[in-house]
Amino acid sequence: MAVFLYIAFYDVDFLKVLEISSQANLFWVIVFILLNFLGHAVRAYRWKFILSSVKPNTKYKNLLNSLLIGYGVNCVTPKLGEVARAIFLARWEGLSRSSMFGTVILERVIDVFFLIISVLIGIYLSTENIQKEFPWLMNAVYFSGLAIILMILLVALALYFKNAFLTIIEKTLGKFSATLSNNLIYIFKMLIEGLLSLKGWKNQLITFVLSSFIIVIYAITSYVGMFMLGMNKIQNINFLMGWVVMSISALGVIIPTPGSTGSYHTLAKSSLVFIYGFDETISAAYAFLTHIISYFFMIASAVIIYLLFGRNINKVRNDVNIQTKEKL
Repeated sequence: MAVFLYIAFYDVDFLKVLEISSQANLFWVIVFILLNFLGHAVRAYRWKFILSSVKPNTKYKNLLNSLLIGYGVNCVTPKLGEVARAIFLARWEGLSRSSMFGTVILERVIDVFFLIISVLIGIYLSTENIQKEFPWLMNAVYFSGLAIILMILLVALALYFKNAFLTIIEKTLGKFSATLSNNLIYIFKMLIEGLLSLKGWKNQLITFVLSSFIIVIYAITSYVGMFMLGMNKIQNINFLMGWVVMSISALGVIIPTPGSTGSYHTLAKSSLVFIYGFDETISAAYAFLTHIISYFFMIASAVIIYLLFGRNINKVRNDVNIQTKEKL
């Protein structure tokens, strides 16, 4: 994280960055925050359709709350937020943690797939030579695509050799502890169930549409960020700029830093400087302001939700433990 922050703000007057950020247009700041929330709201709604085969009547409130808590945790500890939101939803809905974590993994695979598509669209539509300025970009696309293919293959192998794998667990661990063996078998089954939760052409179509909508919302949010700092007065800006900056900077989310701190700043600033010719100070201010607003929004949301609904967690945990013991 420190390395990325150093790269992002090296040879930049940070006091000037703070000054520019403090003069942000309040109207566009509010629009930016609302778009941030809309993106999370649509993502939670998509999760409902992914979960439809596991539990069709999942409460949207619980989906959104667990999602926001997870994002808040990610701002402090990278990637543990994915585990946290799976645990919270499992507790609130009385479901298996492992199956919920399986749906989170599936969701991340979908996100990476649509991120690859957004990068390719940006490269195709943009008149600027993006690949020249970011020679590693296509390698990142290829690597992400390969990761998706490997994930699909692992799931396919796990399903094909499911019985053999379960037999090995039972015979090996069963000699030492029948309880441990049964628990691992249960976790494995639930994890596979979560990964394969997206069933039915209708749910798959809706998930595809919502995933596309999420990418568009993120691009609009990135575009609006330029208006916050009056970058439209420096040069003409358009939606495609927002799309390209979003696509490139979103790759920073893959890098495990708390709340994408540093990695996002470096990529967002670099895309504005090297592709569109903005000076480093305004570009650094854009990266700083858009990130800090999103960061504190997620932290604040997570804290508020936890304070409002966290008191019910112990009760829900006991209910889930009882249900798990009954299944075992």
